[in-house]
Amino acid sequence: MPQLNPNPWFFIMLTSWITYSMIIQPKLLSLISMNPPSNKTSSTTPTTPWTWPWT
Repeated sequence: MPQLNPNPWFFIMLTSWITYSMIIQPKLLSLISMNPPSNKTSSTTPTTPWTWPWT
């Protein structure tokens, strides 16, 4: 069964992950967010309990 031979596919997967983690990921992490999160306090809305007709 040739589809179970991991020889060529393992090398391709390993190469792509090394490329991602060594080249692409640091470039993406170095980007500065244009909209940084602010320190807003979260406001909670007042809720009223639901009156069930069968209680």
